[in-house]
Amino acid sequence: VQLQASGGGLVQPGGSLRLSCAASGGTFWSWNMAWVRQARGKEREIVAVINKSGGTTYYADSVKGRFTISRDNAENMVYLQMNNLKPEDTAVYSCAADINSNTWYRLIRFDNNYEYWGQGTQVTVSS
Repeated sequence: VQLQASGGGLVQPGGSLRLSCAASGGTFWSWNMAWVRQARGKEREIVAVINKSGGTTYYADSVKGRFTISRDNAENMVYLQMNNLKPEDTAVYSCAADINSNTWYRLIRFDNNYEYWGQGTQVTVSS
């Protein structure tokens, strides 16, 4: 399984970015997927989670209403649309895959339930 995240960069406060994660090496349609971020000096935070079909999503309170997670099972892609970005959104964003169908309760709370991780892409929000 390989996950390749892209789309990060430098953006001004209030701006938008769209992150992409390309998956390969397995049955993408059977995986729950997440975006997880880690700011310098802080613990990792599960930002958004999407289930296998794309019909159920979760967002951290810190991004609710601003970020949207989506997936394209035909293209083996997962996305994170980030709008109205704030300086506190600055972090390395990684996509992660749950290939063992862990419970939703655990997936939205504990990042150690994700078995595969991409390399991360830096998002910097600054004027």
